[in-house]
Amino acid sequence: MALPLLWLGSAALGAVWLADEGQKRKKVARNRVLKDMPTKGAKGQARLTPSEWFHSQSVKRVQPGMLVCCHVFGVIEHTGIWLGDGMLAELHGSGLVRPVSVKRFLAGRSGSKVFVACDHQRMPLVSEQALARAGESLFQYRDYDWFDNNCHRYVWHCISGKPQRVSSFSRLNQLLEDFFGQGIYWDQLPLEPFGEE
Repeated sequence: MALPLLWLGSAALGAVWLADEGQKRKKVARNRVLKDMPTKGAKGQARLTPSEWFHSQSVKRVQPGMLVCCHVFGVIEHTGIWLGDGMLAELHGSGLVRPVSVKRFLAGRSGSKVFVACDHQRMPLVSEQALARAGESLFQYRDYDWFDNNCHRYVWHCISGKPQRVSSFSRLNQLLEDFFGQGIYWDQLPLEPFGEE
């Protein structure tokens, strides 16, 4: 008898959380258009985080050097640098920095969407240095470590040139806000031009 009540309670809490999260995202979208937000968000928190559950607007323009991410099992994010022509640079778990297609970037991960770090006008935050460093690092090996030398550290190194420890997506967002001097919005990359749905 207690198990069905537990299921019902869990479902109710989940529905309340989902509704609340939806309202928060609507408020962020409204304030984003009105530019009615402080320059930076809460420490380490992107203005608009990547979400598989909620629709986010698409990035206005795709260009080399932009930062991308996808979900891994709905819990963590995997990041990379857009190279152009539907390819991006990622640090694989084997330690190999490799160019991959959008399809390969999403393969073996729970996410079906790729997100781009953008400003409040849905324009990608681009770093020419990141593009150059990502290109130079292709087919090199790094001593991969889940916490100390991961994809977030690789992306940050491409952007800043600093070999700084970046153990989480939240920490990467904090560094990105400081580097670009503005809030970070993760908008959806339209996959149709790259043969993905």
